[in-house]
Amino acid sequence: MVEELVAAGVSVASVGLVYVMAGARVVKQYERGVVLRLGKLRPAVRGPGFTLVIPGVDRLRKVNMQIVTLPVPAQEGITRDNVTVRVDAVVYFKVVDAADAVIQVEDYRFAVSQMAQTSLRSIIGKSDLDDLLSNREKLNQGLELMIDSPAIGWGVQIDRVEIKDVSLPETMKRSMARQAEADRERRARVINADAELQASKKLAQAAEVMSEQPAALQLRLLQTVVAVAAEKNSTLVLPFPVELLRFLERAQQPVAPGPSADPRESVVPAAEQVPPLDGRRPEQPVQKQPPPGETSLDRSPEGSITRQD
Repeated sequence: MVEELVAAGVSVASVGLVYVMAGARVVKQYERGVVLRLGKLRPAVRGPGFTLVIPGVDRLRKVNMQIVTLPVPAQEGITRDNVTVRVDAVVYFKVVDAADAVIQVEDYRFAVSQMAQTSLRSIIGKSDLDDLLSNREKLNQGLELMIDSPAIGWGVQIDRVEIKDVSLPETMKRSMARQAEADRERRARVINADAELQASKKLAQAAEVMSEQPAALQLRLLQTVVAVAAEKNSTLVLPFPVELLRFLERAQQPVAPGPSADPRESVVPAAEQVPPLDGRRPEQPVQKQPPPGETSLDRSPEGSITRQD
């Protein structure tokens, strides 16, 4: 009799141990357990740790509560200014309500991925190319709002959305490169012209100061020569005054022979003629006519010498 009782007790204990082992579940710290009993949702969500369910009656679904990083495949679209681009993004989200994530949507990961792709295509069509390249923060916020609105009913919260890369056609890349190069060249020319204007004003002021003191120009020339001579491998060219060159040119020209005066001709200076006391007009001195081919020099009444041929 005692042996039968012991055997029955052992059997019950074994059955109980098997039942416990079959219904024992462990929920991790970053997970929550949703229990469905005979297909009906239990209101209590199992927290982390050890928990028991009824084998064959209850079904435990574990939901990850960590932030999920979901890459969005590259989407090709046409911007508002008719440029074809390929844009890919990444979505950061987490589950805030485990029961809704299990009951309201079949697969919340797939649902968030599809919503992100459609929202990304919509953003591409509503934006310009310049906004996609330079104003990404605003586009990220708009994309986050578009995905987060339906995801709230799924027990999912969108933490952040980032546009990773914008791929452009090769022709568009070359056009943008030429545009950027032209803009840089324009700015360089403007800066150079501004520098030339400022330098010309300073040079005009310096020339005005040097014009008051001619020696300042020579001192400036010597200073420039000293600065150039400081270089070891340099050829020094000194400027030569133009006035000195003209003087040497005149010195090299042959001197033309002057007209020879005839010794036979006599010239009486006007200053030596003494008027008579009686007021009569003095007689003009008799001048000899030079032979043909010769030139005579006459003195005018005012004392100047005139040439007669």
